[in-house]
Amino acid sequence: MGCFSVTVIAQFWSFATDVYTPEQGKRLFAIVGVGSSLGAVFGAKMAQLIFKPVGPYNMMLVVAGLLMLVLGVTYLVHRMESGRPLARGEKHDAPPGGKGGLTLLFKDRYLLLLAALTLLLNWVNTTGEYLLDRMLVEAARAEVGAQGEQAIKDFIGTFKAGYFFWVNLFGLGIQLFLVSRIFKFLGVRVAILFLPVIALGGYAVAALVPILGVIRIGKIAENSTDYSVQNTARQALFLPTSREAKYVGKAAIDTFVVRGGDVLSAAVVAIGSTLGLRTSQFALINVVLTGVWLFVAVLVGRRHDALAREADKPAPEVEPVSVKSA
Repeated sequence: MGCFSVTVIAQFWSFATDVYTPEQGKRLFAIVGVGSSLGAVFGAKMAQLIFKPVGPYNMMLVVAGLLMLVLGVTYLVHRMESGRPLARGEKHDAPPGGKGGLTLLFKDRYLLLLAALTLLLNWVNTTGEYLLDRMLVEAARAEVGAQGEQAIKDFIGTFKAGYFFWVNLFGLGIQLFLVSRIFKFLGVRVAILFLPVIALGGYAVAALVPILGVIRIGKIAENSTDYSVQNTARQALFLPTSREAKYVGKAAIDTFVVRGGDVLSAAVVAIGSTLGLRTSQFALINVVLTGVWLFVAVLVGRRHDALAREADKPAPEVEPVSVKSA
């Protein structure tokens, strides 16, 4: 179900990048992202309220009904947008097809940079989650370990509930009040730098002071920014690309490349645990990876701006050909 959800969300954003021009996307994606943030908050609350009376299997029917509703809204948007005249810089692209997703990535430098950006983001973030959980288990055993396993589980559960509450709350606040202003005054090129800079600072501090409270603050800042600024900016990066890139290349990035980041993180954790690395040393690994991520983000921003300028250029006018009589 998780992989299916990722695919559905990826295709939704592909549709959004296909519907809107780069200029429209800069204005509207911040608003669209609010729906994603609100859905995370209300969806979690809805699941909490109806899980016991409805049960796990009927919950799947509820989700199916919601997906049908989304399908209907998507169809309406498609009908509305298909009938409007083309804006400046727009053109009718050919339907996607032909090349596979990975083949397309390796033949397009911009898509390859986006893949590297996504890979590093997920690699760093997943390793950071391991650091948080590692410190949390150690703290639980130190605080309530003498009271038994149930006390440890309760400690971890309470901590995680509060942690996700603050992540979702700050993510929603950033999406509502900051993202649109960041896009308006700073642009996509600067917006994609927010998360790696925050992550770099958080892991650098965690490497120096490897305690649970410090890592918790850093991860709350990182994840709330990821779910708001970064998510909106990352989708906007596909606005000046072709339809094939939006539907085929983006799907490959949002599935295969994202999971590739998980695999690399698992490899780092496995090797590091075998070598007996301390929490501070894992944090240092993330500092190095985040430095590379920041460099790639700069390259992506430059290329995006070049593509956006090219997309905004008006199409050359073709002068009518006069036919002279013999």
